Amino acid sequence: MSHRKSRLPRLVLLTLSHSVCLTVGFAAGIYLLPILIAPEAPSVAVIEDSKKTTRFQGQFSKDRKDSDKLHWGEGQFSINKDSISFSGELAPGPDYKLYLSPVYVETEDAFNQHKADMVRIGDVKTFNNFIIPLSPTIDPNQYNTVIIWCETFGQFITSGQYQP
Repeated sequence: MSHRKSRLPRLVLLTLSHSVCLTVGFAAGIYLLPILIAPEAPSVAVIEDSKKTTRFQGQFSKDRKDSDKLHWGEGQFSINKDSISFSGELAPGPDYKLYLSPVYVETEDAFNQHKADMVRIGDVKTFNNFIIPLSPTIDPNQYNTVIIWCETFGQFITSGQYQP
């Protein structure tokens, strides 16, 4: 009986340590996988070329209400007749989407409240610089804010207003 009792704490410790390792490994995989599979970001020259026909521009900033150390964006975006470009840096993460919104939002609650009025532009697959095509059926004049949202985890990343 005493032999069996001495194995129990060791079994509990091993189970606990392996569970912690699996959890840390899974979390690291979620964070690192998007970085590892991200396509090459457009060069500064390509971004600058797309800015030549800018209709609107704005800023992403780390100081949004629901941005935090793991969910943020910082840099300048531009909207022209056929694309939205970004020059700056985003915190890496999975399943980022770019939206246009008719109201300024900087929290998850506000995003969810107004999501039905927004239009999803496309996937954000790079974390520094991007260009996402803009459908000719979308009129940026009808919106005032660009938002980056993590669809998988329902997490606000950043936003920037480009017109009042």
